[in-house]
Amino acid sequence: MSLLPFEKIKRKELIRKNYGTDAKFGCKPEDRTTEQILNYGAVNIDKPSGPTSHQVSDYVQRVLNINKSGHSGTLDPKVTGCLPVALADSTKVVQVLLHAGKEYVGIMHLHKIVPEKKLNETIEKFTGRIKQLPPIKSSVKRQWRFRNIYYFEVLEVSEDGKDILFKVGCQAGTYIRKLVHDFGQSIKDETGTPIGAHMSELRRTKAGPFNESTLCTLQDLADAFYYYKQEGNDKYLRAIIQPVENAVAHLPKVWVFDTTVDTLCHGAQLKVPGISKVESDIQAADQVAIMTLKDELVAFGEALMISKSMVQEERGIAVKIKRVFMKPGVYPRIDRLPNA
Repeated sequence: MSLLPFEKIKRKELIRKNYGTDAKFGCKPEDRTTEQILNYGAVNIDKPSGPTSHQVSDYVQRVLNINKSGHSGTLDPKVTGCLPVALADSTKVVQVLLHAGKEYVGIMHLHKIVPEKKLNETIEKFTGRIKQLPPIKSSVKRQWRFRNIYYFEVLEVSEDGKDILFKVGCQAGTYIRKLVHDFGQSIKDETGTPIGAHMSELRRTKAGPFNESTLCTLQDLADAFYYYKQEGNDKYLRAIIQPVENAVAHLPKVWVFDTTVDTLCHGAQLKVPGISKVESDIQAADQVAIMTLKDELVAFGEALMISKSMVQEERGIAVKIKRVFMKPGVYPRIDRLPNA
């Protein structure tokens, strides 16, 4: 089974201090009201061929009557598939998704027939760390850079041997159209001329923790919102909109005490004494999600310690906060806690 790097890791919870959480403050993501999830959720749109990713995000915004939205990474207009869109106050979470691994399924058209052995040998060359020059029309500076191809598989070959159905898992920022072009240029015929190849179809099947199992169409979303607003039935809408926490499912977690949350919301760094538990296998410089004991997303940041140190040390900064999601006041300040 083809898995992105984060899908291969099996993490365990390491307890530092096992304290409870006060039901008076915050709430579990699944217990949020429908209005709250509209403001603090994400929807995994099955992007159709035609509109740009920005246009799809804008359409989601207009359908749900919210003031802002953001998508998880640009897909070319003709490319379909997973396009997670963060809603309203959760738009900052797209920064986490932009750097998450992606998976695509596509059709590569070879300009000449290639023997199966040669095809497999070339695929091996394009698996692992590759060097890629972004296409002329791209949103980044056109210079050579390295990208990781986690897996590259042939799923099916057409009868004439020229159309290759493939699946590729890759690091964010990999240009699949350029990957296919370079693939065709690397195979030479008997005269030493590149056979050439181009991508005829492409679909994104994974964007970080989002995959095809949770996709919905723009029409599905519009219908679900209609039932909610016109008939008071939020069943379909709540089935489509996911808690923002699902967007950080691929990140290792650090859980903090209720008394720590508000200080983080006011810009403090996460120090060891504020930690209740952590997930295993966190390395220094890893991006981590900071959670409440009710599994609400507070912030994400850069780990300055490994998991073991977060559990065993008594002092020091454990995580350098990069972005805060939770608003101040959801959890009280320490001097305002009951019996403080």
